[in-house]
Amino acid sequence: MSQLGASLDDLLKKGGKDESTEYKLEQKLQEISIKEKEVETENKAAASGLPYINLAGFAVSPETLAIIPEERARELQIICFLNTGSEIRLGVVSHSDQVKQLEAEFKEKYHGNIATYLISRHSFDLAIKLYATLPRVRKFISGIEIKEEDLSKVEGEIKTFHELNERIQKTSMTELMTLIIAAAIKARSSDIHIEAEEKDVKVRYRIDGVLNDVAILNKEIWPRVISRIKQLSKLKINITDKPQDGRFSIFLTNDRIDVRVSCLPTAFGESVVMRLLMSSAAGLTFEQLGLRGRALEILSREIERPNGMIITTGPTGSGKTTSLYAILKKLNDPETKIITIEDPIEYELKGVNQSQVNEQYTFAKGLRSIVRQDPDIIMVGEIRDLETAEIAIQAALTGHLVLSTIHTNDAFGAIPRFMSMGAKPYLLAPALNCSIGQRLVRRICDKCKQEIQIEDKYLERAKKLMEGLPANSGYNVNINNMKFFGGQGCAACQGIGFKGRIGIYEIMPITGEMEKAITLGNLSEYDIKAMAFKDGIITMAQDGILKALDGITSVEEVFRVAE
Repeated sequence: MSQLGASLDDLLKKGGKDESTEYKLEQKLQEISIKEKEVETENKAAASGLPYINLAGFAVSPETLAIIPEERARELQIICFLNTGSEIRLGVVSHSDQVKQLEAEFKEKYHGNIATYLISRHSFDLAIKLYATLPRVRKFISGIEIKEEDLSKVEGEIKTFHELNERIQKTSMTELMTLIIAAAIKARSSDIHIEAEEKDVKVRYRIDGVLNDVAILNKEIWPRVISRIKQLSKLKINITDKPQDGRFSIFLTNDRIDVRVSCLPTAFGESVVMRLLMSSAAGLTFEQLGLRGRALEILSREIERPNGMIITTGPTGSGKTTSLYAILKKLNDPETKIITIEDPIEYELKGVNQSQVNEQYTFAKGLRSIVRQDPDIIMVGEIRDLETAEIAIQAALTGHLVLSTIHTNDAFGAIPRFMSMGAKPYLLAPALNCSIGQRLVRRICDKCKQEIQIEDKYLERAKKLMEGLPANSGYNVNINNMKFFGGQGCAACQGIGFKGRIGIYEIMPITGEMEKAITLGNLSEYDIKAMAFKDGIITMAQDGILKALDGITSVEEVFRVAE
């Protein structure tokens, strides 16, 4: 009789109903059951050709155990009990196909010898408890994490800005920033303005290019609010008398929003503006931007050219960068090397090498370095001076496609702007492929759109623009039967009548005649316009009126931004 059997027999002979004896009897029976299971597992291992091990009392290091996440370990009933770097040993209750797949993953990942042992369920239960001793790694979020339920809650409970203001007054300090940002995201706001005034603090959202008052904060909580914003943006909390710029990220379920923060001292305290840069905006197509008809055909043709320069023009906030990103997205493929130099990097593009300027790394210095990186396509955030212009022109002439922006009012002003910088006409002419002028207009809300009568002064201006459409533009408009639309305001658009924005464009390719004229120099903007109209170019205002006739935007909106 074994030692275990003998001791059990002694306990049974003693008899009695002593609690201690009953506990010892129960323990011995459990030991017998465990030993029988181990013997059964050992026999099963021998039959299957796998080695056997008993993990009872086996020391497993936390680093070894953590190779397999606890959730997956429980699912597959598997434990990693040894890892020497060159050898990994796994204990499994059942050698299933999923375990074999894990072995293959480990071989590819660790390039070591993977050995699998059969273990009993008891061994596994003992080993799995060791996960409780592992240190818990806290997920680090360098910004704000807004969950889908937060956005759904805002959308479900807050229908108007008045309701938002009421909710903000009742919200705790810890939830205030999340509520303000979540509401801004749902309202499609591009900027959040929080401005200290004499008696209170005003919160405003810029929606589709127009500022809207949304809430009033108590002046007493303002120091805590701005401290929270500065903390998120990695700004100095104790500095209140100097401007500061920072940045943080908002993590959504399926997207990430980068937030550029600007703090400015004012008479009643600091003013904060947060610009929301949604990464999905960088994935817009030409059609979503508002390009269509002949303008779309011209741009699609010009970006297919292997070299040359494409310039976008317009004021700040006219969508120039978004247009350039749309071009990059269309051209981005594994065979093409794309490098950008930006100020700052607004959106991150997969497969594109992006660099950002600073005090030492200027556009000109960066561009000189970029051309030595063997790129196919170069994007320069902005051409501001002669040095940058000359390097960009040389790059366009030596086999690179260069994309950039320049500050002029329209596409026709790009050439005189280059000339005023001091660019050489005989180099600019062959380098420039096309110039793009653009603005953003608000879209009429589809939920409350209806046909309207516009004022006579707007009607006359619209007729004059349509009369000036080039015969070869591809559009045929009856100026005596034009119908226009407007939004009446509803819950879907917060009573504004507009929801979303779209671009209006003028795209001017450099034709043979224009190239000759540029080379000769002394070319005025008026001369350029005359040649462009002769080639059938549609102006931004004309493109806007055509979109108004299609019910996309309003006539007043077109004249507000384009003339």
